[in-house]
Amino acid sequence: MTHALIVDDDADSASTLKALIMAERCTVAVAHNLRDARRQIALQQPELLLLDLQLPDGNGMDLFAEPELLADSEVVLITGHASLDTSIQALRLGAADYLVKPINLRQLQGVLSRVTKPALLKAEVETLAAQVAPSGHFGALWGRAPSMLRLYEQIARVAMTSVTVFITGESGSGKEVVAQTVHDLSRRRKQPFLAVNCGAISPNLIESEIFGHEKGSFTGADRQHLGFFERASGGTLFLDEITEMPMALQVKLLRVLETGCFMRVGSTQMQAADVRVLAATNRRPDEAVATGRLREDLLYRLNVFPIELPPLRERLGDVGLLAQHFLNAFGVQEGQAKQFSAAALERLTQYHWPGNVRELRNAVQRAYVMATAGVIDAQWLPQPSSMLDEAMAVVGAQVAPAAAARRLPSASDEAFEKESITLPIGTTLALAERTLVLATLRHHHHQKERTAAALGISLKTLYNRLKAYASDGVDHPVA
Repeated sequence: MTHALIVDDDADSASTLKALIMAERCTVAVAHNLRDARRQIALQQPELLLLDLQLPDGNGMDLFAEPELLADSEVVLITGHASLDTSIQALRLGAADYLVKPINLRQLQGVLSRVTKPALLKAEVETLAAQVAPSGHFGALWGRAPSMLRLYEQIARVAMTSVTVFITGESGSGKEVVAQTVHDLSRRRKQPFLAVNCGAISPNLIESEIFGHEKGSFTGADRQHLGFFERASGGTLFLDEITEMPMALQVKLLRVLETGCFMRVGSTQMQAADVRVLAATNRRPDEAVATGRLREDLLYRLNVFPIELPPLRERLGDVGLLAQHFLNAFGVQEGQAKQFSAAALERLTQYHWPGNVRELRNAVQRAYVMATAGVIDAQWLPQPSSMLDEAMAVVGAQVAPAAAARRLPSASDEAFEKESITLPIGTTLALAERTLVLATLRHHHHQKERTAAALGISLKTLYNRLKAYASDGVDHPVA
């Protein structure tokens, strides 16, 4: 039986909350200040600690300064209003969730159904983290690159909380897999995980699909329809490509995130939303706001905990690991194991992978089908690709006019076209690419914006290249 401790100086509020919790067959103790709270915890460690922020002898957050008190307790904050600051405080200090006064019974029942000792969740995360070195994966995510290790650390930190997560990354980089992993490590794991692509739903239907509708609310609504918020109740709702959601609907989504309540289309009755929202986009959030595709206030509300996925081209060392994982899966699925030749593995690491992990998976599947023998050769894999493909020929390479056309206009156009780079046959693509990047950087007097434009890449990609070269001991300015 779950034992709960309510720490609230409002006697009426505490009494009401106690009655609600006891009705759920839990034992309950009440404290009206921090001193009594410490005494109650010493008498019986609660599985659930419902903690008000404003108390007569201090702030409820002060208990987090004594970690030994809360080691085996799940902490849920009680607040008079939902705010971004409250969410951030809850995350940083280790609270699992927060409830807004007046307490909604459905939301309270959801919290009680998900009570899990923090030590159990931490043990699961530690087990997954221990698998990264020998097996190369963290749950359904694969990779050992430093950027992936940071990603695993972020997921482990945020999964045990209830805060909103905003995932950014290029198409095909694995945003939904990240969202699924956050859900699988959370207290909501036993409830639904519902992924919704906002760009795949008609603008005329998306409000009804998300919030549901009542019978007769519009032409063709011949029955009541439950929306995503109700169908994902108790679990996680993943809103992919959030910048494709109509602006009018973004206002309503913001309202739900702030109040925890919503209404079906055609209804006047508010309903509690016991759902954790995760969102994602393949656009830069600041650019989406600037171009009117994302409300700035919604961005602030979603971006409580941002996670950015690296593109596959920035962690090519993980390509072989991912490819082998996909190949093994296809072998099990089709009933015939196959393997890559050494040349095939080399080819995989030379390709640029503009479609990221999704493109790699498709390439492995195609190669599996085309290879008649048990060994997959390089002939069935994509040709090597890099910035070099768009900027120069591999043999006798010169700075290509196409690359010059893609850079920012410069008074030195004529001089630029006359400059060239010569590479011997047999030069590796990695070395050729590095030579071109550094030569272009020198030509533009280390002006990185012009260099990136000339190469046809983003400024961020250029910085990542320069940092990688610096780690290899190549002398050039990175800052």
